[in-house]
Amino acid sequence: MRGVQIFSGTAHPTLAESICERLGAVTAPAELRKFSNGETLVNIGVSVRNQDVYIVQSGSSKINDSLMELLIMISACKGGSAKSITAVMPYFPYSRQSKKKSHRGSITARMIANLLSIAGVDHVITLDLHASQMQGFFGKPVDNLFAEPLIARWIKMNVPEWKTAVVVSKNAGGTKRVTSLADSLKLNFGIVTTDRRRPPKVNISLSDSTIFFDTIERGNAAGNPAEPILESQESAVDDLFLSKSADTLRPETPPSARRPSELEAANDTTDERAREVITGRLVQGHLVDDDYSEDTTQATTPVPPAGSESGDSERIVDPMSSSVFSLHSLQPDHALGGTYDAEASDEDEAHPHIIEERTITLVGDVKDKPVFIVDDMIDRSGSWVAAAETVVRKGGAKKVYCIATHGLFGENSLEDMEQCTAIDHIIVTNSFPIPAELMRQSKKLIVIDVSTLLSESIRRHHYGESISALFQLAD
Repeated sequence: MRGVQIFSGTAHPTLAESICERLGAVTAPAELRKFSNGETLVNIGVSVRNQDVYIVQSGSSKINDSLMELLIMISACKGGSAKSITAVMPYFPYSRQSKKKSHRGSITARMIANLLSIAGVDHVITLDLHASQMQGFFGKPVDNLFAEPLIARWIKMNVPEWKTAVVVSKNAGGTKRVTSLADSLKLNFGIVTTDRRRPPKVNISLSDSTIFFDTIERGNAAGNPAEPILESQESAVDDLFLSKSADTLRPETPPSARRPSELEAANDTTDERAREVITGRLVQGHLVDDDYSEDTTQATTPVPPAGSESGDSERIVDPMSSSVFSLHSLQPDHALGGTYDAEASDEDEAHPHIIEERTITLVGDVKDKPVFIVDDMIDRSGSWVAAAETVVRKGGAKKVYCIATHGLFGENSLEDMEQCTAIDHIIVTNSFPIPAELMRQSKKLIVIDVSTLLSESIRRHHYGESISALFQLAD
C-alpha cells in the first residue's frame, strides 16, 4: 500500500504487527518512552508528509498512559503535515462512561472524543462500542466495526450442536446485542435478570404529619410547653410512623384485584411460555439452594432507642428533624434522580463485604442445550458466574460458553471464571491485550483474532471502498 504509514503504540504491538502482516507492510518507526517524572515522549522516525497515517492503539491495563500516548502521536503526525490521520482503537477507552450516572458526574467518553478531535484525528476505527450512540460524540467519521460475524463463524466451526443452542443475555442492557447474534444464527434467545434489593421507601403523607404535629401543638398550648417526650412516648411515635407507612398510607390491594406473581401464573396457566420463567436465590454473587439459610449481620447498624444511653432518658426529640433525616437516609441512589439504569453495571458493583441476597430470574428454555452468554466485555466475573450457575443448575443447560468482544479481565476475574464449574469455555477477541501468562494458565480461554477485520477496514478506507461488507455474516 503506497502512501500509507502504520504506527503502533505500546498498548498492543502484537495486534499492530498482525495487521501490518496482512496488509503486506511493516510498522513505521517511532520512539516512545517516558521521562523520569512519567511524561510521555514521542518522536516519529519517518516522514509522514502527505501520507495517510494509521495509528493502532487499543486500551490496556495502563489505560491513561495508552490514551495520552495516542494523543501525542496524533499531534506529532499532524505537525508533520500528514494528509490524514486515522486512530485504530479496537477497545475505546472510557466507553462505559458515555452518560451521566449522577448529578455531578461527567460524560467522560465525550471528553475523550473531543480530545481526539483537538489533537488532529480525521477518522476513527473502533470495535463494538459499549454504546453505539457514542459515534455522535465525534465531529469526524467513526467506523464502529462488529465482532459478531467472527464470533458467529467461530460458533459454526467449533460448537457441534450450535443449531440447538440458546443465546442468553446476562442483564437487561445487553438484550439488543444478544438478539442480533441470535437472529444471525437463527437461534432462540433468553435473558437472566437480577433483582437488586434496595432499602424500602417510607412514604409519609402530609395529612398524617399535620395531624401529629397539631396534636403536639395543642398539648403545648394547654399548659405543658416544656414537658419532655418520654421513652414510651417516643416509641409510640415510632410505631405511629411505621404503622402509617406500612398500612394506612398504602392500603392493601383486595385479593380479587391482586395481580398473580410469576410463579403463581406459571403454575396456574396452560401457556408453556410462562413455565420458562425460573427464579433462584443469589447470595454473595453465587446461586444457592432455595432452603439455604445463614445468620448474617445487618449491613447497617440499627439506631439505638431513645433513653438507651446514660442521660438520654429525658432527651427531647424533634419529630420533624427525625422524620426528615429518616426519609433522606432511606432514599436510594438514582441516576439523575430518575429511574434505575437497567443498562448500567450489574451486580459486580456490589460491595463484597456486605452479605446481600437477591433474586435472579431466567427467562427461556435452556434445558439440555448449549448456552451462549454474550456481552461486549468481560471485566469482572460476578455476573458471568451468576448467570452460568443459573442456566446450569436451574435451567439444566448442557454447556455454557461465555462470549465477549473485549477481554479486560480485571482483578481476578479470569481465575474466578476458570474455577467456576458451570462455565465450559471463555471466548474473547484480541482487541484488548491479554498477558501471555494468563493465557497459558487458563484452560478455558479461547482468543479470536480480529486483525483480519481491522486490516480489511484499513485497506478499504485507504482505497475509498465501502466497508458495508464487513458488517455482514460470512457463510
